[in-house]
Amino acid sequence: MSSKLKTALASVILMLSVGSIPSVEAAKRLTVPDPDWTGGVVTCRTIQYVLENEMGYKVKTVNIPQGPGVWEGIRAGDLFYNCETWPSYNPTKEKYLSEYGGDGSLTIIADTGIIGETAYWVPRYIIEGDAARGIPASAPDLKTFKDLNRYKHMFKSLESGDKGNLIGCPVAAWACEDQKRMDSLGVDFYAQALGSETAHWAEMLAKYKRGEPFIAYAWAPHWIHAALDLVEVELPTEASWPDDVTFKYANPDLMKEHPEVVQLIKNHRLTNKQQAGMIYEIDFKKRDVEEVVEEWMEANETIWREWLP
Repeated sequence: MSSKLKTALASVILMLSVGSIPSVEAAKRLTVPDPDWTGGVVTCRTIQYVLENEMGYKVKTVNIPQGPGVWEGIRAGDLFYNCETWPSYNPTKEKYLSEYGGDGSLTIIADTGIIGETAYWVPRYIIEGDAARGIPASAPDLKTFKDLNRYKHMFKSLESGDKGNLIGCPVAAWACEDQKRMDSLGVDFYAQALGSETAHWAEMLAKYKRGEPFIAYAWAPHWIHAALDLVEVELPTEASWPDDVTFKYANPDLMKEHPEVVQLIKNHRLTNKQQAGMIYEIDFKKRDVEEVVEEWMEANETIWREWLP
């Protein structure tokens, strides 16, 4: 073989090798939506940790409010999967998921392991008092939604006028329908949306610290129940949120391209207790998300190695 031919062949091989690098890298890159609540972020980061540290993937996260935009982004193939979905807050599921009567353009992969509870809560001190803080019981008979109107004067705010004030669901895209629920129950309250989780929990903490009455939307698992002693206000079954068996779903076409990722997501599970522990460290102790998740993963290798495909 002539030296010129050898040089030409070497050049072709080099070009083919270099040309294949981007396609290999692209095959190992995923774009996923970042949830706008800490529990969902924790779930996503535990999956991402394994993808990046054990399976050679690079994950790009995109901040989009949970709602129709996320579902459409996944359907269009711009995003791959959603790692924690609460069915009660996602009427869009009925458009895309066959399990809910949709067109099947999106597919449920598996449950997350997280069972969510949503309700309205008041501080225990307004029902039972708090002798240590010198707070008398201001609403000792408050148990159910039927009792709220009797005590609405206690919950008034500048925003609510003559109505009681409910610290409602913080993010409009979650479609919580607090005002509709209050109105349908005949509860004379104004549902105040503070616009962000940060503002929502800060308002509850501030009122609790001052010993003031308040009623607020909240869910579990969440650190707020570790920080504050809260009592659930009972709603009728038809107006209550069902317990949410949260799940993960994805674009079926992308699932075919990444079967090993799908298997990881199927295997992945977190319990309420595991997630709540990380939420507490992040939201209450103000630690960095990545630091907390990495610490948990390092301490629980026997758990997450069971997730590997």
